[in-house]
Amino acid sequence: MKLKPREYARRVQRASPPSPLGKDCLWAFFVGGGICLLGEVLRQWYLAKGLELELAGTLTSCTLVALSALFTTLGLYQKLAAKAGAGSLVPITGFANAVVSAAIEFKTEGRVLGTGAKMFTIAGPVIVYGTLAAVVYGVVLWGMGAMV
Repeated sequence: MKLKPREYARRVQRASPPSPLGKDCLWAFFVGGGICLLGEVLRQWYLAKGLELELAGTLTSCTLVALSALFTTLGLYQKLAAKAGAGSLVPITGFANAVVSAAIEFKTEGRVLGTGAKMFTIAGPVIVYGTLAAVVYGVVLWGMGAMV
């Protein structure tokens, strides 16, 4: 049975459940905002402990990555992502979730060839890009400093 595009679109529209777009957007906004708020609370807490601004920011990032990895391992981050959608893709926690998820998926293949190797399936390109970008920026800045 060959359907014309209009007929196909009409059937898909009729069979698809309605999407609560407004509700989904609000959930994403509040969950993403909540993760960012947690980051700011952590940063302020580290600052209140007397740490320097740069160190407080670094520790905040490390804490968010560790929490994301822990929640992913416990299966809680996936539940949050199912409800919050794009709100859970805040860069630092979303990246940690992606790396840990890939590692967990392949744990049956062993710790080294499964978990260890698959962890870099997603992280590898990011690490390579970060390293190469740092080298390029360093060369450019060094070259600019040499000319001044």
